[in-house]
Amino acid sequence: MQRWRRFLSLVSLPYDSRVASLISDAERVGDRLHVKHTPGTTVLLRTLGINLPPAVTAHYKWSGNDTPFDIQRKTAELLTENPRAYVLSSFGTGKTKAALWSFDYLRSIRAVRRMLIVAPLSTLRFVWGREVFETTPHLKVNILHGDRDTRLRLLTDLADVYVINPDGLGMIIDLVMKRNDIDVICIDELAMYRNNTKRTKLLRRMARNKPVVWGMTGAPTPNAPTDVYNQAQIITPHTCSMSFIRFRDTMMVKVNDYKWVPRKGAIEKAMDVLRPHVRFTLDDVVELPDFVSRYHEVEMSPMQKLAYEEIRKHCYSAIRSKEITVANAAVALVKLLQISMGWVYSSDMSILDLQPAARLEALVDLIDAADHKVLVFVPYKHAMAGVMQALQANGIEAALVSGDTPAKARAEIFNLFQNTVKYKALVAHHAVLAHGLTLTSANTVIWYGPITSLELYDQSNARIRRVGQMHHQLFIHMFSTPVEKRVYNLLINKIDAQDQLLQLLEQATSA
Repeated sequence: MQRWRRFLSLVSLPYDSRVASLISDAERVGDRLHVKHTPGTTVLLRTLGINLPPAVTAHYKWSGNDTPFDIQRKTAELLTENPRAYVLSSFGTGKTKAALWSFDYLRSIRAVRRMLIVAPLSTLRFVWGREVFETTPHLKVNILHGDRDTRLRLLTDLADVYVINPDGLGMIIDLVMKRNDIDVICIDELAMYRNNTKRTKLLRRMARNKPVVWGMTGAPTPNAPTDVYNQAQIITPHTCSMSFIRFRDTMMVKVNDYKWVPRKGAIEKAMDVLRPHVRFTLDDVVELPDFVSRYHEVEMSPMQKLAYEEIRKHCYSAIRSKEITVANAAVALVKLLQISMGWVYSSDMSILDLQPAARLEALVDLIDAADHKVLVFVPYKHAMAGVMQALQANGIEAALVSGDTPAKARAEIFNLFQNTVKYKALVAHHAVLAHGLTLTSANTVIWYGPITSLELYDQSNARIRRVGQMHHQLFIHMFSTPVEKRVYNLLINKIDAQDQLLQLLEQATSA
């Protein structure tokens, strides 16, 4: 008893033979039983009708500087009491912190040792790596990214948390399965594994021999109720033990050789397969104001980095020699912003695709995780085409509206987006949506890249902040470079960036 007393709190109960037989290390003291208050004993005692407060909320000292939302506490309660569980909450509800707090608590009571997080490439450093540093700074995190030797070396280096992208699983799976000290698997964007692909099979194999496996996604059924089947096979195969064909037939009706439609109540039945789970939306976070602005950092591709550095050096030299003035600073700054977003005009006005894979992947993830419709503002037409192509390739129903869209077609798109279930996302140029429109069917605005006009920025955001908006609003600002974040900072603080173009360019090129 003395060993675990140093780490755990005790609860004193009236002597009960059922408790004594069920919990072998309960200690009898006179007519009382002293039982360690852990998630496991809490669950066991509930089966006897003895209700204790959740151990994590009773004893854990939430690390980091943030106070958890009520729904984050409830999420941590679920995860710490259920070795296999799902977090189906939408973006902005604090899933990442809740998972880290849950792991940190279980680790503090020596219930687990190390965690492997499987997450989209775009989130490895700027979401998970940064969140570990800010929320659980006492934990060591290794980002498993690079070639096979690099990943294996980083995995061999002892850390508390490892983070890897799905395509790296095949390189490390054998070593992970041999390591009993890696006993928690946390899968971010679980819906990525809704199809029975090679990486889904790898993850299913890895999860099978780990005691704690958590799955997180804000959109468990992006295409059909049957999307949950392979997700359940990874986390809780016992909740969906039938074959896929039989499962499909219980969920869907075949209309013709090419089309299946959901049966009545199929979504509810699908959610029952993913159990136990919590599912919260942004509206459930009562601690938040009506609207929230957030930054979302993503890494540039090698081609972007090369082009950006070339332009940066050229602009730096031009500024030093006084060749760049306020009049032409805008042109140079726009070039840097275009590169940051992934497409740029060459000297002959052809479009260079800099392959911004991480930025596009992050955008897809953000749209998938949104609980309502999404407005995506893309400042340049050549980038809009690339964004649309990426959304369509990932099965997101989206419409595009630019200055080239005829007025009649534009009006029809706006009507369908606002008044029907058609279109999850509307990709738009800010100048087209800046005035008059009501698009409150969306509660999320994603700025794929910054603009410099405060008026257009405010007016564009106002499309969802209007009479008729029934939900909390989320404004996400994607960036890859310091200058993009500086522009956003000015706009958010109601300062017109157009008045500071030369200063912004000097800051961008002196880095």
